[in-house]
Amino acid sequence: MTQNHCFPKPYWHNCCIKKSGIDRLKCESLKMKMNRAIYLGYYLKKLDREKFRVFLNHASKLTGKPRTAILSDVVRSVFTYNISILEYFQFGFFDLSQKEREQWAGTGYMYEYQLRMNPRNDRHILEDKTLFYKHYGDFFVHRVADIETIKNQPEIADEILANPSGRLVFKSAEGNCGTDVEIKRCSDFNRASILDFMEKRGFPLVEEFIEQHPQLNRLSPSAVNTVRIFTQLDDRNEVVILGCRLRISVNSPVDNMAAGNLAAPIDETTGQLSGPAVYSDITKEVQECHPVTKVKIPGFQIPYWEETLEMVKKAALHRPQNRSIGWDVVITEKGPGLIEGNHDWCKLLWQLPVRRGMKSALKEF
Repeated sequence: MTQNHCFPKPYWHNCCIKKSGIDRLKCESLKMKMNRAIYLGYYLKKLDREKFRVFLNHASKLTGKPRTAILSDVVRSVFTYNISILEYFQFGFFDLSQKEREQWAGTGYMYEYQLRMNPRNDRHILEDKTLFYKHYGDFFVHRVADIETIKNQPEIADEILANPSGRLVFKSAEGNCGTDVEIKRCSDFNRASILDFMEKRGFPLVEEFIEQHPQLNRLSPSAVNTVRIFTQLDDRNEVVILGCRLRISVNSPVDNMAAGNLAAPIDETTGQLSGPAVYSDITKEVQECHPVTKVKIPGFQIPYWEETLEMVKKAALHRPQNRSIGWDVVITEKGPGLIEGNHDWCKLLWQLPVRRGMKSALKEF
């Protein structure tokens, strides 16, 4: 459930080796410019042009500035503040001062930060859902099995087929944002056909369908609404909570902001939603109440909050090689459980719900 970026590798040039003083500073500046030029090419390649057009027109209408002036400012901001093209609009840069802009952590900054916090040799356990299940299975509250387990222990298939929801979720190892997922009825399978289906369709994982806590179902029943908690290990290997958010589905089978859903901030101390919910679409207004169920968002209490924080802190220390993780947590009647851990956690979900840039929270690490 992360917004995963197949980001280009930064330009690391060896020109700074054995240099010092002003020559080294010039070299560092050159590397930075080269990296951001590479990033700009990546943003252009991946750009949702229709969304860009809508955002550009909306910003021009709000500010009264010509589109050409905004476009010029977009390019300057990509280089100056290490953000993506769409983030210029999502962060509201068209209406911010230089000082305010400096507070926002964009895609380029987060890519470099998370690469340092979660090295390539260790992050694969978080990227691969099968490995994540094997290494963090003790933190799960729902039944999960990989294809090898189904082959070697067919009775596990029977247990998953007998789950109370009556539904199964088949997943790929690397799907993100709700992609590469199929939901099927348990009654359509037996222990032999479930294995055959997984092999033919290339699904390495099968899970029981999660039934969320009734309180969260009351807020939004269209999807499982997950809690995202961002953790960071400090230099003493103590867990720092960088923020807590609730993703709220809006007539959608998934809860990701990228799919047009809402997100709201959670007070770390109380577990209550501490403000209205926001979209990543700048043309949509913030929501005090859920647009479908009409349940009030600020003050909504997340069940099992103390247990949720305790579980996530334990998970953060389970494999401390990865130091900065965005955890996806499901809340059920039985309590909280992990779904995923994201090494490339989403900077939009982190910052937009509190409506301010939070880069300063990362500086000490």
